[in-house]
Amino acid sequence: MKKLLPFWSALALGLLAAACVRNPYTATNRVYRQQVKALARQLMSQPPQPPIDSLPPTPYWVGTVNFNLRKPNYVIIHHTAQDSTAQTLKTFTLVKTQVSAHYVIGRDGKTYHMLSDYLRAWHGGVSRWGGITDINSVSVGIELDNNGTEPFAEAQLTSLLRVLAYLKKSYNIPATNFIGHGDIAPVRKNDPSALFPWQRLAARGFGLWYDAAVLTDTTAAPFAADSLGHLAGPSPAEALRVIGYDTRDLPAATQAFKRHFVPGETGAELSELDRRILWNLYRKYL
Repeated sequence: MKKLLPFWSALALGLLAAACVRNPYTATNRVYRQQVKALARQLMSQPPQPPIDSLPPTPYWVGTVNFNLRKPNYVIIHHTAQDSTAQTLKTFTLVKTQVSAHYVIGRDGKTYHMLSDYLRAWHGGVSRWGGITDINSVSVGIELDNNGTEPFAEAQLTSLLRVLAYLKKSYNIPATNFIGHGDIAPVRKNDPSALFPWQRLAARGFGLWYDAAVLTDTTAAPFAADSLGHLAGPSPAEALRVIGYDTRDLPAATQAFKRHFVPGETGAELSELDRRILWNLYRKYL
């Protein structure tokens, strides 16, 4: 029995030490709770009676019993373009930066959940996908600790896949709605970089990918003009728009598409292979 005492003593000391470790974000966590409580008070309040001048008069407030919280329907993946997870956590806990995300995943796979999935993070900025111009209001933002020029760590990708599986199951997010920051803001952003393994994610149901046959089938995509100069199908710009890209700056949208689906190529021109890939994906997004 005496031989067990050192073990239990060491265990007790270890537990005590763990309990004494101070969370470096205690102060900002307190601010988080205060802000959530303020939002809760807004939700609990009824419209003023009588209503404000800009609203028509109403005899009384009628609270419906059929409602719930809004849920995210998109996942936007970023790279931090910073040097460490610690730097990013600090950036997202400073008021002056005015940027945030729901999740930050380190190179070592450690995952920090920074905001309730039901709340609106400030991660998308000025962006557009299809007809959606307020991406922040319908999405979850995930930041990967990566400076934008390095491969993504395996431990990090393993954790990312777990988070994506949780989000897809929890909120029934369609496969088409897992996209990158560079997809929704092609003029301003290029994250996650061309080194990000979108095909691996698509194989797990997080995003779409083109059929492998496209690589060997040399049949020209129906974007090409026929002998009379008429288009046999939609233009490449229209195909990009159907997928979701903002084509007001077509070269930027084309580069964003290639960074996501043809990362080995650069430039704003579509090769014949690019056109076949675009056509194949356009058909999937219809």
